[in-house]
Amino acid sequence: MSSTEANRVTDHPRQKKSKMVDSALDPVQEDRIPADILTKVNRVLQPFLLSHSQLVTVSSRLMMDMHRGLGKHSHRLAPVKMLPTFVQATPDGTEKGDFLALDLGGTNFRVLHVSIQAGGVGVATMDCEICEIPQEIMEGTGTQLFDHIAECVSHFLDSKPQLGSQTLPLGFTFSFACEQKEIDKCFLIRWTKGFRCSGVEGKDVVKLLRDAIHRRGDYDIGSIAMVNDTVGTMMSCGFGKQNCEIGMIIGTGTNACYMEEMRNVHRVHGNDGVMCINTEWGGLGDDGALDDLLTEFDRELDRQSINPGVHTFEKMISGMYLGELVRLVLLRLTEEQLLFGGGAGPLGTRETFETRFLSQIEEVDAGLQNAHLILSSLGLSFSPVDVLVVRLVCSTISTRSARLCGAGLATLAERIRTNRGLRHLETAVGVDGTVYTKHPNFSEELQATVRLLAPSCSVTYLVSKDGSGKGAAMITAVAQRIARQLRLLEDDEEDEEDDEDQ
Repeated sequence: MSSTEANRVTDHPRQKKSKMVDSALDPVQEDRIPADILTKVNRVLQPFLLSHSQLVTVSSRLMMDMHRGLGKHSHRLAPVKMLPTFVQATPDGTEKGDFLALDLGGTNFRVLHVSIQAGGVGVATMDCEICEIPQEIMEGTGTQLFDHIAECVSHFLDSKPQLGSQTLPLGFTFSFACEQKEIDKCFLIRWTKGFRCSGVEGKDVVKLLRDAIHRRGDYDIGSIAMVNDTVGTMMSCGFGKQNCEIGMIIGTGTNACYMEEMRNVHRVHGNDGVMCINTEWGGLGDDGALDDLLTEFDRELDRQSINPGVHTFEKMISGMYLGELVRLVLLRLTEEQLLFGGGAGPLGTRETFETRFLSQIEEVDAGLQNAHLILSSLGLSFSPVDVLVVRLVCSTISTRSARLCGAGLATLAERIRTNRGLRHLETAVGVDGTVYTKHPNFSEELQATVRLLAPSCSVTYLVSKDGSGKGAAMITAVAQRIARQLRLLEDDEEDEEDDEDQ
């Protein structure tokens, strides 16, 4: 790696050439912000600028917490939960067939028909139907909820005569906090996102779904595989790219999964093979491990949140919080008479500066024009210098997010490499989430950080398309393939025993 690339991770965002190309609207340049203002602004932004050594520290602390999370007893207090998913293989290209997929994670849920063609040819979402979950069902009983889901699946199947009377296997993306015991046994820990259905917490979600389908009696489903959306992202990219062993989401929230050696998963019996681990890395720092990296703005955001002290790493990275962090910084600069003539206007109200504004303001060609439009829509009185300062603040905070996420990803890649005793690892990561896909500079900054912190790993980035749907079907298909292989192996062993008896 060149010294130039190594230095990138300690440079201020305004110095990055990738963001400093010539355009009709000049990007942020130091000589366009008066020196006295720039000095004071930089003093406020300085805590967001992470050095190489700080990123290495983040990586080493994550690695330590991963060890704790995998431990048979230590996992109970580990902030990084390292949840076994019971997904024990990635696609090998032989998977095929028709599958149903359910995606439940909010006020709407989706029913999908997914077709997989063998030979790594492709995964197609053939049909998709969005079903609303009324408020009274979200706050009713578990029986009402799963009866509603079963009814929607029945309606979907009735509208697809080409499926005939097939009993299709099903992948179920259930985006709530769960403890998974097997691929088809998943117990809800607690509801979030406005759901309060009684009689579900502590119960096996798969059984509740099967019971609802049996109560109807007008159709049946085959095997069920429970899916985490991060795992679905990895698996949806793994078909035709067999070294895709990491999944990462950077959107409203952030999380990652990877393939871990079974000998290290002490919470599950068995030492052979691998298993996908849902890291839940958003909890890194919930025990204070990142306190030395938190700015005063991070602490204020946490105090104002609905879950203080929880998801520390996520609050420094994800789309739910980036806009609010920018607002808090802009508010401080305004109070110090460095912005908007000291008039805060709507910036005094929480969540008025949306995360999507960062992506729009940091666009290379239209960023400053977008900033004018956004600040005008907020009713702020601003100068040309104010626009440049706002863009600098957005760039600083999005860059920290990308570098922290890159440090986490580098940790997972290094974990896989060292687990296998390799000098060099070639792997792929399936990625999803609007922060990664929509922000103009995020992916570039993240990838540069991974190259810096994991120089012995060559990582390919695959953007997932519908990981919650296609990935759920793929996990089901892989589970079926493994089950078939095990049955064939058992049949072979029985044949050998019969031959010995004769």
